Amino acid sequence: MAESYNTAQEKEKAVLVGLIHSKQDERQAKEYLDELDFLADTAGAEVQGKFFQRLEVPNPATFVGPGKLQEIIDFVKVHDIDVVIFDDELSPTQLRNIERALNLKILDRTNLILDIFARRAQTAHAKTQVELAQYQYMLPRLTRMWTHLERQRGGIGLRGPGETQIETDRRIILDKIARLKAQLERIDKQKATQRKNRGKMVRVALVGYTNVGKSTIMNMLSKSDVFAENKLFATLDTTVRKVVVGNLPFLLADTVGFIRKLPHNLVESFKSTLDETREADILLHVVDISHPGFEEQIEVVDETLAEIGAADKTKFYVFNKIDAFSYVEKEEDDLSPVTRENLTLEDWQHSWMAKDQGPSIFISAKERENVEEFKKLIYDEVKKIHVTRFPYNDFLYDYYPEGG
Repeated sequence: MAESYNTAQEKEKAVLVGLIHSKQDERQAKEYLDELDFLADTAGAEVQGKFFQRLEVPNPATFVGPGKLQEIIDFVKVHDIDVVIFDDELSPTQLRNIERALNLKILDRTNLILDIFARRAQTAHAKTQVELAQYQYMLPRLTRMWTHLERQRGGIGLRGPGETQIETDRRIILDKIARLKAQLERIDKQKATQRKNRGKMVRVALVGYTNVGKSTIMNMLSKSDVFAENKLFATLDTTVRKVVVGNLPFLLADTVGFIRKLPHNLVESFKSTLDETREADILLHVVDISHPGFEEQIEVVDETLAEIGAADKTKFYVFNKIDAFSYVEKEEDDLSPVTRENLTLEDWQHSWMAKDQGPSIFISAKERENVEEFKKLIYDEVKKIHVTRFPYNDFLYDYYPEGG
């Protein structure tokens, strides 16, 4: 009888490390590390422990202080850890020193996100963008790849083999970056032609933080089958579908999600993918209302939109996942101040709908709550633009909901 073997890849054991400092309080640090935990899970790691340290600024040599580093070393040895992941981008010096101290694989948030993007990339376009960002990340960190070679002081006759190899690799990577940029320029021209061929149809783009339900909304509105799951960055490639609401056709694009501390090189590489966002007539900013830090996520998305030149677009907020929303109800005799955790969904609805930030609506795409109201809102906004582009189009009549 033939023996059977389990070929499934075992999850790597990981430890996460974050800092509490003047620009990041304890609540934020814990929330960021929870997000890093989700990123690690998406990448296929199993988190065994989390470490925090309160420092004014990261230690320039090892990110954390010597005492905390020793604590991590002891934990790693006892629990047979495979990888240690830091919540902020590490400098080449920090990376090299920490690797020497721990003697195992070290990643930072940027490296982890790049790894997830590399796994998720399906098309040649996405793969090229990720590869470019990876090489740009790798370039200043080449020295750590050659620590096994003896370091020699500079000077005539004392040029070490490691330095020679590093310089060779640097030229190879710079050449590769130049070729990838040229390749992306060709792809961008093709994409621009495709967008021009779509005519004057009104274009709507779904934007938002990663894992807020954009692809679920895309599937609901377009009756398509865009990949969606409860993981970060489920969608990398922009998907465009023709959608008809009532009697009104328009183009709907599902774009890559944003995240805190998104690597700058990745934003640069993916700017071409985000052209659908820049060229859209209307942005649907999807927000996970059930997430405790959703207001900060909104700020992250707004900052990224500004960075790619899409801040001035017509935009309205779609607060999704109302089915998962929860709050802490205050006791009648509790006289302490009301915190954001005590606000009900109705409180949030009144506060956001009262803000002068354009229309907003609260829905559950998964449970299809308030979906018809959502479609009516889209219809009204798209119609405003449609009638100016097609002034003699006489087929537009009052909106009738499905089944109406």
